[in-house]
Amino acid sequence: MPFTGPAEDRLAIRELLETYADAVTRVDADDWAATWAEDAEWSLPDYPELGTTKGRAAIKAMWIEAMKNYPGIMFEAWPGSIEVTGDTATMRSYTAEVYDQNGTTMRDRGVYEDTCVKIDGKWLFKSRSFRNIHRQHAPKGC
Repeated sequence: MPFTGPAEDRLAIRELLETYADAVTRVDADDWAATWAEDAEWSLPDYPELGTTKGRAAIKAMWIEAMKNYPGIMFEAWPGSIEVTGDTATMRSYTAEVYDQNGTTMRDRGVYEDTCVKIDGKWLFKSRSFRNIHRQHAPKGC
């Protein structure tokens, strides 16, 4: 069963994911960073130049720099599974991104494997690992 555990926790985790996606689209580093636990880990194995970053402050700094490569981004995310056990959860989520890069419209799709933790009643990302599923490049305006 891909969705297990209390419905209120699953809803809060989905809202965490939606808050993350909204902050990416608005390029709001503070709101985006607030979705991560202080001791979080972000892994990007398909981007060896970025690798794995540990700690909320370091993750935020890396994201701010990386976002310079994604002008005009529209970022969407949705869960494929959420499994809650107490104050921890695992989630698989999918992403679709559209942005402009050097006159080309880029369309990327990917998957995150996440661990979430409930701290002081609030769900946060403890770890996220992203893999590409599909990349499409189209001339601007297509």
